[in-house]
Amino acid sequence: MARPVLTIVPYDSSWPALFALEAQALRAAFGSVALRVEHVGSTAVPGLAAKPIIDIQISVTSLVPFAPLAAVLERLGYRHIPLGEFDSVYPYFAKPPEWPSTHHVHLCEVHGEQEARHLAFRDYLRSHPVECEAYARLKRGLAATNTGATLEDRERYSLAKSAHVEAVLAKARMAGYYRSNAPAA
Repeated sequence: MARPVLTIVPYDSSWPALFALEAQALRAAFGSVALRVEHVGSTAVPGLAAKPIIDIQISVTSLVPFAPLAAVLERLGYRHIPLGEFDSVYPYFAKPPEWPSTHHVHLCEVHGEQEARHLAFRDYLRSHPVECEAYARLKRGLAATNTGATLEDRERYSLAKSAHVEAVLAKARMAGYYRSNAPAA
């Protein structure tokens, strides 16, 4: 059996500082193109066990044209990981390109659905420790059955969390965490 590379570790208080350091480099590289640079994912939730990978969401006006955005990230050591149709709304980059990565960047359109979803999920978990622990239990169980040795295995792990994530997002929506960041029309 392959050595597990998909591991869930206890929360590490250095994760916010690691995000801040990388965010500074990303903001400098993107300049005014990066309208928001946010720490998202499990490492952005104090106390939440997680894969030790800093997830960063960069909000831009438009994902088109894509090549200039990808070029900025490539210069910083990130590699685009194509994920089919999802690339059109939330393209994903890994650094270093070889697994296991230490940082992931996701691009999204400012005021868009992906931006709102990921911020609502993060913020809801930050405020609801019982939900946070339930999510950690789910992740630990899934990591025990998915080694993460291949992209397909890592994607299977992510997809297996979907029902739980949607349930949390429904609660976040009801509690007012999930809202469009779009300006009023």
